[in-house]
Amino acid sequence: MSIRIIATINQTNQLLNTRKNIYFASDFHLGVPDFTSSLEREKKIVRWLDCIKHDAKTIYLVGDLFDFWFEFKTVVPKGFTRLLGKLAELSDSGIELHIFYGNHDLWQFGYLQQEIGCTIHSKPIDIKLGNKNFHIAHGDGLGPGQHWFKFILSIYRNYFFQRLFAFFHPNIGIRIANWFSARSKQHTFYENAVYFGDDKEYLMLYAKQYLTHTKVDYFVFGHRHLPMMRPINEDSTYVNLGDWMGYNTYALFDGNVLTLKTFNE
Repeated sequence: MSIRIIATINQTNQLLNTRKNIYFASDFHLGVPDFTSSLEREKKIVRWLDCIKHDAKTIYLVGDLFDFWFEFKTVVPKGFTRLLGKLAELSDSGIELHIFYGNHDLWQFGYLQQEIGCTIHSKPIDIKLGNKNFHIAHGDGLGPGQHWFKFILSIYRNYFFQRLFAFFHPNIGIRIANWFSARSKQHTFYENAVYFGDDKEYLMLYAKQYLTHTKVDYFVFGHRHLPMMRPINEDSTYVNLGDWMGYNTYALFDGNVLTLKTFNE
């Protein structure tokens, strides 16, 4: 019996030693535009996770996994069982999971940490991965301008308004939230499909300002839905992860270099 236990431990250690890659993805927006499309997208995301789990050391999901998510005291939005189950499986296998608030799913109050065993980030983080310095954030509300959006975001993040929303019955609250989400997409669809240039793109401007006081090799953002890697200067790169509504893109860091990839089955 002891020999079998030792052999199992050795196999586990060998598996963990082969896991060296770090993955980034964002903006799944599960739940829209309809159940069938969302389910198809969710299954594709799960297949991607199955493809990377053999060499993934850490996975960063950089916001807006769900088009709407609010954790009532005893209720969470139904659905998404395939993704949540897969994330729990990966966490149980030893893969480190990090999930960031997005502007669509920032109402998280502990359910995902408890059920999945992940680390939740409500703010941007600076972290050293391998020999590179990363600044990771969803990207909502960062940079100059966007005054109306920042005002709305401040309401979403306000504890009083969050508690007030929690008094709605979930059937009513989720319906209201989905209506607001649909209206938001009507106003931002064009913006999220076009890069406005290094001198106007608010996340690029944010990154340039951030570099005046902090050394960063890679800025990794979601939110903009437009996959891209652009040099900021000789030492720093701006990365947007794109989305899984049209691009199916993600980033892979092997300990030295970050590359932007597309999941093609």
